[in-house]
Amino acid sequence: MAEDWHSIASRSQYTNSQPSEFLSGTSEVSVDTASVYHPEVAEQEDRAIARAKLSVAFVLVLGVAGLAVGVYTLVNDQEQEGFQNNFAGYGSEVIQVAEQKAAQLFRALDAFSVGVASAAKAKNESWPFVTIDDWSLKAKKLIDQADVSDTAMAFLPIVQSDQRENWTAYTSKLAPKYYQNSIKNEGRNVTVDYYMENTVPYIHFYNVHDNFAVTPITWPSFSLPVWQVYPLRTGAIVPEIDLLVTNFDIAIEPTAGNLAATSIAARSPTSDFTPLVEDVTTGKTRALSAILQPVYEEIDTDANDRRVVGFVWFRLDWALYLQNILTENTNGIIAVIRGSCPIIDVFDYSFGQSSEGQNFAGLVLSYRIDGPKATFLGAVDAHDPEYNGMEESGVFVDLDIDPANVPEGGCIPRMTLHLYPSGDLEKEYKTPNAFIFAGFVAAVFVFTSLVFLVYDYYVKKRQKKVMDRIIQQDRIVADVFPSAIRDRLYGHPKDEKQYKKGSAFDLLGYEQESASVAADAPLADLFPNTTVVFADIAGFTAWSSAREPHQVFILLESIYGAFDKMAYRHGVFKVETVGDCYVSVAGLPDPIDEHAVVACKFARDCLRKMKQITVKLEVSLGPDTAELDLRTGIHSGQVTAGVLRGERSRFQLFGDTMNTAARMESSGERNRIQLSQATANLLREDGFSKWIVARKGKTFVKGKGEMQTYWMRTGARVELGESDGVKKVYETAETVEEKSEDFDLEIENFQGMSKNERLVEWHIEVLSTLLEQIIASRGGNTKTIDNLAPSETSLGRDGNVLDEFIPIIPLKRLNEEELKLRQNPSSMGIGENVKLQLRNYLLGIAGMYRGNPFHNFAHASHVTASVKKLLSRIVNTGDGNGLGRTNRRPSVNMIDLAGHSYGITSDPLTQFAVVFSAIIHDVDHPGVPNTQLVKENTRNAQIYKKSVAEQNSVDLAWDLLMQKEYATLRACIYHSEEELKRFRQLVVNTVLATDIVDKELQALRKNRWETAFSGAVENDNSTLNDDRKATIVIEHLIQASDVSHTMQHWHIYKSWNEKFFMECYGAFKAGRAEADPSIKWYEGEIGFFDFYVIPLAKKLDNCGVFGVSSDEYLNYAQGNRDEWKREGKQLVEEFRTKYEENARNGKGDNEHWISSIAS
Repeated sequence: MAEDWHSIASRSQYTNSQPSEFLSGTSEVSVDTASVYHPEVAEQEDRAIARAKLSVAFVLVLGVAGLAVGVYTLVNDQEQEGFQNNFAGYGSEVIQVAEQKAAQLFRALDAFSVGVASAAKAKNESWPFVTIDDWSLKAKKLIDQADVSDTAMAFLPIVQSDQRENWTAYTSKLAPKYYQNSIKNEGRNVTVDYYMENTVPYIHFYNVHDNFAVTPITWPSFSLPVWQVYPLRTGAIVPEIDLLVTNFDIAIEPTAGNLAATSIAARSPTSDFTPLVEDVTTGKTRALSAILQPVYEEIDTDANDRRVVGFVWFRLDWALYLQNILTENTNGIIAVIRGSCPIIDVFDYSFGQSSEGQNFAGLVLSYRIDGPKATFLGAVDAHDPEYNGMEESGVFVDLDIDPANVPEGGCIPRMTLHLYPSGDLEKEYKTPNAFIFAGFVAAVFVFTSLVFLVYDYYVKKRQKKVMDRIIQQDRIVADVFPSAIRDRLYGHPKDEKQYKKGSAFDLLGYEQESASVAADAPLADLFPNTTVVFADIAGFTAWSSAREPHQVFILLESIYGAFDKMAYRHGVFKVETVGDCYVSVAGLPDPIDEHAVVACKFARDCLRKMKQITVKLEVSLGPDTAELDLRTGIHSGQVTAGVLRGERSRFQLFGDTMNTAARMESSGERNRIQLSQATANLLREDGFSKWIVARKGKTFVKGKGEMQTYWMRTGARVELGESDGVKKVYETAETVEEKSEDFDLEIENFQGMSKNERLVEWHIEVLSTLLEQIIASRGGNTKTIDNLAPSETSLGRDGNVLDEFIPIIPLKRLNEEELKLRQNPSSMGIGENVKLQLRNYLLGIAGMYRGNPFHNFAHASHVTASVKKLLSRIVNTGDGNGLGRTNRRPSVNMIDLAGHSYGITSDPLTQFAVVFSAIIHDVDHPGVPNTQLVKENTRNAQIYKKSVAEQNSVDLAWDLLMQKEYATLRACIYHSEEELKRFRQLVVNTVLATDIVDKELQALRKNRWETAFSGAVENDNSTLNDDRKATIVIEHLIQASDVSHTMQHWHIYKSWNEKFFMECYGAFKAGRAEADPSIKWYEGEIGFFDFYVIPLAKKLDNCGVFGVSSDEYLNYAQGNRDEWKREGKQLVEEFRTKYEENARNGKGDNEHWISSIAS
């Protein structure tokens, strides 16, 4: 009985100091340490916490300094290592690529020279009188292969002094052809004459001492005249700039002369720097290299025997070989190129004027590499000596010349490439992270300290709250438990172990060692003077069978919550709730002499409050809620009360008094309080004999035999008298009375309503929810977009309702676009005007129902409740919990759910139409079947011929809805002519489905069922088949709901079966039925179950959309059928006897509806 302690604790829940746990209403016992609280233990814990704080602070202060230094060192070393590793990678890549490009260039030059020699030999040309065919094309191809640009090439044959005159004649003759070929291949827009006019026909040089005058070469040494050049120069020849012009003797330039002499002697290509020059076109200083590739007369002889007969001269800026190697954002690498040969201070004819004072003994050039770019820094070593340790170097040019072959004064050309990082590159890897991280560590310490202080503040604050709560709970527990048990609970422990595992923790549900439990004495006591109250909700089992779980709990929480408040007010201890039975006791834990008076007063107030609550809840929980009553039994005597210790310990009552009180309840009657002899005697002794009245005859009590019991008068308010004990119980209840006033006022708003008015309010809630969903599906729009007045006027006017019936209703399909436009229904409101029109309309519908025992507005409400339940099962089907059995995959969203339900859930209008049809399906029902109406040839029978009552209901309800005062309501229901027609069609088909007697409609439904759910088309998911299935499901839904009482709890079935019998028997008595229904009623019900109800329940299961409801309906139907088979004959006789007795006694109910039927 887990609720015991909370029930007692709830006596304090209305005081200002009550802890919040007791307001929760939970049935489990909260842990209460108040009974074992010791201040000295708390003080020891405070001191331990203070020492821990100092220790933590000391460790943090010592550790933060070392941690910050360590973090700084670690991050800095990581950055330095990353800097070094990355630079090493960059340097290695630059050197490797530069060496590959240089080697590729020399290989290309060697191959080019071989080609020149081979071509000369093939043409039988003698040296130096050789011209390279298609020179421009071959030179350009070589430059492209060398992967350089902005460079120049020339062919330089070696002309001896005695060959100069012949050379002059040779070049004069072949120059025009050479120029013409080069102009064509290079695409020059100049003429041969232009170049011939600017060509000196003899070998010459520019005399710097004679204003750059053209001077013939006359010395006896060999000459290296420029013969073929790529690219051809444009514009006039400027001696200060142009060197690569026809017949200019390159050998006059000392560097070129020395390179040529070395190459001839060593029979190897040579290369070195030329002096620095300023490019007059860009203004930038450049350092160029000249490469001389020898051309041998014979290529197939031994290398030492080869004779050099000319050179391919190649001019190159080595910066080109340092470019386009690294990627962007890799900036600040210093490249230093060191040459091995000196440069003589003479005029450089290649570009312009040399810098004054240049005299290099092994020239050094520096470049800065920034990503794909290389910038010349000067003829100096520009790297920072700080980075000497990170040098990356490689041999750039190494021609492998034998020193023995180098002439005197010559030099072996060799170039090396050295790479160093710069400060800019290091900055890219040196970040302030080391300082930041170290500072972060310090900041963490500061932040931790602040958090620690804040935490300490809240811990102290919480400790204070806990202490206050412990003190409060200590008072509560001290007040609740009987003194004998309380003293044992508060026994002071001998040691700390006993303190932690004391009996108070056993009481409050904490786990304990079995040995400790066995060693403790039982916590129990005897209370000799108590009165026990058992209050059971009569009709709850049947009522709950037709409700959703959440509705059941709403009812129980509302009723038990009110009882808890009154228990506190009256000083009654709530023992427990067992299902729908509320158990309480007076005289415990604080014994009082007037315990019987207190218990009876409490029971009477619970009886009254119960009816108020059920009337109020009928508006939200639906039909028959107000018919729930309280059946109460009271007995007085001694009880044993104590704590059964275990995993969930609680306070419990034992003894014969509990059993007898339970029997008083079970043998009692609805809405009455039955008292035992013992309780009646106590009331007499206390002067309250007028409260009781003896029950006629002896009452058989199970386990007791026959007993004299009493009823408690509950009609008049009875004063309690002047008993001090009773007065004391109520002195502390004033605050509770004040808190419950609002609740009582809320209930009183429903007290003056009739049953039909309460049902109307419930219908309003149901339909309002569906209307909100309709509005949400339109994106919140409630305005009608079409002029629907003509359609509203014409619908249902041509022919009978039955003529409008169609076998398959095309339903609206849900798609992703529409789903995106849907709003949240909970945020939608239909507005007060629509709700007012809905209320007036439903009141009008309720007024159209006749006062039949069965076919009345209560029956329509009962059908509506079943429809609502089945629709909710469709909406909730397929959530993976076994709800529903279908060959379709479980629905996980609205699109899948719509497919699972064959489109029924696609459109809220469909659901609204089905619920609407349930409400109106029996409007103006005359209380006799259609066959009798046709036989009597009533006015409606003359109009409709078939399905008379159903067609009449549709017409009356539709005509009322089309009245102008419901225009706003209609705008909420349908939004367009298409929706209007679909709504009308759904209503027509659904209401006509309740005519289960018409043979033609029966045959049509049977054929459609076999077509839709036969094995051949079961998996056909076409729209037509889904619409067919949806139409059938809707019809079966309304049919099952129309007879849902046969598929609900036995008591519900028996009640509605009696009402239907009374209606049919009354029609017989009124002369509107040929046969006495009582004669065949028993057999007829069995046949109805066998041939209609049970097959219908099985079809609900076969539809595959109703989840567990199909099993629930089938199980109840089979159970009711079996129960009827056992008791039906007796019940039929009781029904008939009851009817006859009512008629003899002149009770108005029979006469009222008999006259109604007769009319």
